[in-house]
Amino acid sequence: MKVIARAFYFLSQIFRKLANRLSQDDEWRKTLLSWKLANQETNIRLEYPELNSGSVVFDLGGYEGQWASDIFSKYQCNILIFEPCKTFSNNIKKRFVNNASIKILEFGLSSENQIIPIFMDADSTSTFRKGKNAIDIELRKASKFLYEGYDKIDLMKINIEGGEYDLLDHLVEEGLIRNIDNLQIQFHDFVPDAEKRMKKIQDNLKKTHSLTYQYKFLWENWNLNN
Repeated sequence: MKVIARAFYFLSQIFRKLANRLSQDDEWRKTLLSWKLANQETNIRLEYPELNSGSVVFDLGGYEGQWASDIFSKYQCNILIFEPCKTFSNNIKKRFVNNASIKILEFGLSSENQIIPIFMDADSTSTFRKGKNAIDIELRKASKFLYEGYDKIDLMKINIEGGEYDLLDHLVEEGLIRNIDNLQIQFHDFVPDAEKRMKKIQDNLKKTHSLTYQYKFLWENWNLNN
């Protein structure tokens, strides 16, 4: 009887976790639908009227360079695109070869200097999602890079497929979060303890920034308090 009871207990735990996962997936689908119906990809993600030709924008996770292209078209600002995947960075370089205001850097920013494997899968390329096509990428310590010449960033877009947690924790701990006027962040839920880690970061951001919009595990923006 104890064996049967134990088996039922484990089965109930499995079904409970599955139900929670389905509920979370349903919530995310609703969020995505709301985002698409409002056409927010080309609305709020590009609405930064304070930007101008003298502004500095960091695009972390450049991929194809479309967001950077759209931002530049509206504000003609100076953009640094961080794209550690050679395939993507090479294509972005070709795209902006005649644009001196857009600089492509073939490394990512994180909490420390390291070389790590990343698993290639188009716009889902990540160090967390395991796959077959792995390549090594370079990450550099964000604080060291920023201290070398970037004491003010007008906008930092972060879409680095799970690496946002370590990076944002690092920026908060170093006090450098105060040097960034706007943070446009995509949190990802496939990282261990994602919800808990996200909430901790959001609680820390509330000390220096104000939330301007939020679509959970899709996109959110934080503006530096005056």
